[in-house]
Formats: sequence, structure tokens, C-alpha cells
Amino acid sequence: MKGALLGRARNERIVTAHRLRYDRVTAVQSHAACRLGGDRDAGPPAQNARGKRMLERSFAGAGTSTEGASASRREAPAGETVSRTRAAVLHEAGKPWDIVELDLDPPKETEVLVELKAAGLCHSDEHVRAGDSRARLPMVGGHEGSGVVVATGAKVTRVAVGDHIVCSFIPVCGTCRYCQTGRSSLCDRGLFAGVGCLPDQTFRFHENGEDVGGLCVLGTFSEYAVVSEWSVTKIHDWLPFDIAALVGCGVTTGWGSAVYASQVRAGDAVVVFGIGGVGINAVQGARFAGAKHLVAVDPVPFKLEMAEKVGATRTFTDPDEAQDYITEVTWGQGADHAILTVGVMTADVVDRGIKIVGKGGTITITGIPKQGEMTIVQNSAAITGWQKRIQGTIFGSSNPLYDIPRLLSLWESGDLMLNELITRRYKLEEVNEGYQDMLDGKNVRGVIVYDD
Repeated sequence: MKGALLGRARNERIVTAHRLRYDRVTAVQSHAACRLGGDRDAGPPAQNARGKRMLERSFAGAGTSTEGASASRREAPAGETVSRTRAAVLHEAGKPWDIVELDLDPPKETEVLVELKAAGLCHSDEHVRAGDSRARLPMVGGHEGSGVVVATGAKVTRVAVGDHIVCSFIPVCGTCRYCQTGRSSLCDRGLFAGVGCLPDQTFRFHENGEDVGGLCVLGTFSEYAVVSEWSVTKIHDWLPFDIAALVGCGVTTGWGSAVYASQVRAGDAVVVFGIGGVGINAVQGARFAGAKHLVAVDPVPFKLEMAEKVGATRTFTDPDEAQDYITEVTWGQGADHAILTVGVMTADVVDRGIKIVGKGGTITITGIPKQGEMTIVQNSAAITGWQKRIQGTIFGSSNPLYDIPRLLSLWESGDLMLNELITRRYKLEEVNEGYQDMLDGKNVRGVIVYDD
């Protein structure tokens, strides 16, 4: 209780500071809107000064809606580019991210232009860079981000100009079979995640006339991006962008792996393998759900220190020691859940997860293996006889439209640690350094922060 109260007080101070900053920015923007002939009483300012100049210069008459600027509703002619943005692009697997300037098309009818403010450095982007996951190249990296809507297509209803948003790396269309049955993390509109085109199968990023994709139909390693309205979730204006960005992938994936996919209950014994940006939040989710024995396993000691801060009851660098401990504290029954969130999934990790759970235990696989590598090779006798269940999960089996705001509200109340998870903040041009730090075990989560 005392820890929760202290956490709530700390987060209230952070939120208050950002609210004050937002109020000051809003006042400046409203004053600027008046000077430009805008109606201050018509609603919140459309965008900050840089965004407004960009829109007035680039999107007038391009079929988009921008508050304080007149624009027709026509679609931009095919192939027309209307703006420029700086982005980290992968041109060839195995090579570093290149910082380049790209042409950017305006949003079509159901799309939005977002000015990115922060982007998380998730291991999934490293899988693509290293060639462990296949993707169409060239590709703008980044699928975890937050920002401000600065323009919308004529038929957008989910968000409006000026809204603060978090990008969802799985779109939520609301109409496909999976969305309609409460499984929006499996939305069919995630089909083009590795291609990078939007749902109409065309691209918004271009380089010297060549189409450039956006990872997971986003591309948050760019100062600006045009994305589907299905890929954004509105959040409160006072929330810090760097903290909010984390909930676009890692936090929700980890939390949901424990709470939704594994369905951890009060009194359960849980083992989390891999304490990175996803695993640390699986620990938080399991703690919040009431796990009695909550074991974190990772070879990096400083990550285990963070796991203890967010609720792990024991930590181990040696998985064999974790096995012995669980056997002892459960009187030989084994863990109820093993949650596998290592950066690169291997057959050894899966095998350890299967062995550490007891009868009726669940093994939840969240991490991704190298392309084509077999990771589940088992004699199924013990799995059948002890009714063990092996399952996968994407985005923690969550509902992004509901869970992104909910998790941020838990941070505001002091029940979820987020600010502490950011080990270091980087500039866009430091993206390769950020990923090297991740590979070297220096970061729980690194975040790119874009300058205003």
C-alpha cells in the first residue's frame, strides 16, 4: 500500500508537470491561431507551430482536414508527394538503419498524418534489421510510438486534429471476424505488417520515386507518418509522450501475456523467462494479478534488479536454479505458468518452459525465433498426460483501444511502473546506438524522443 501511494504521488508530479507544459503550449498555440485568423473558440489548436507551417505549405488542397486551414476534399493525384520527413530506413537486412529524408504523401480519406513525439526501440525491429524476420525492404522502422494528429482524411471518425495518440502495431478495424469476437489483437488488417503498405495496398513513404514501407503499417522511426485511423488510439493530452509510447507494444504485450493469455490468478506460481521491454511487463502483469511466487530469469543482473522493483519475488541468472527453486516452493508441483519473452526464442527456452510447469500448466510463447528455426520439438506424452498447454500470443491477446488507455490510467494511479523502464532516451540519429545498447544488455527499454 505504501509503495502504491508513493508511486501514485510520483506519477502525479510527473503528470502535473506535463499538464502545466501542455497548458503553456496550448496558450501559445491559441495565440498563434488568433494571429493567423483562426477561431480560438472553435476547439483545441490544430498543431504546434512547426506542424502548422508544414500543413499550410504541404497539404492545402490535398484532400485533408486541418483546423485553421482551408483544404478541398479531393484525393491527391496518384504518385503525388507533398511533404518531406526524416526517418530511419532499413535498405538491406544485416546493415544499419540509414537516416534519410523521404517524400510523404498526404493522408487519404480514412488516414491520419501524425507528428511523432517518441518511439520505443523494440526487439521486433531488430529481428527485421538482422534478417531474422522477413520483411519487404526498404522499410521505415518503428512500431511503438506516440504523437499528435496534425491532419486527417475526410472520412476519419476515430480521432481529430490535435488529438494525442498512441500507435497500435496491430490495427483495429472493428469489423473483421476477430475484432467482432473480441480478439482485436488478431485483426485481419494486420496482414501487411511486414510489407509496410496501408490497407489499400499503397505506400505513403517514398525515396527517389521508390515506395518505402512502414513497419507494422506504421513506421514510427520517422518525424511524421501517415497511418490508418485503425492504427491509432486517443490518449489524454497531459500524458508524457515517451511514457505513452511504451504502451503501443512492449507494455501491453507483456502485461497481456500474463493477465490475458496466461490468465494468471491470485496465488499462482509464475516464471518469466527474459526480462526486456516485454518480459518486465509480464512481471508487472503477473504481480497485479496476484501471483504468489513470481520468478524472473535473465542472464543480465541489472534487468533482474528492475524485475525485483516491479514485483518479482525471486530472480535468477541460471535457469537450472530457477527450476530447483520452483520445485521446492511448490512442493514438487511445478509452476502454474511459464511466460517466454526472451529477445530471440530458442528450442532450449521452450523446453525449459515446458519442464518448469506442473500439471495443467500453461506455457505462453511471446518471443520470436529466427526465421525458419524450429523451437517446439517435444515428445508429447508428458504434455498430454499432465494436460500442459503450449500457446502463442501476439500483443498480449489485448484489445488496444481499451487496454492502451487503461494501462496508462494504471500508471497515473501508481499501480504500474513505466517511467522507470526507460533506461535511456535517444535522438533519431542515435537509433543504431540504441539497438546496440539493447543487444549489449544495457537497456530495459530505449526510447527515441523527437525534438520540437
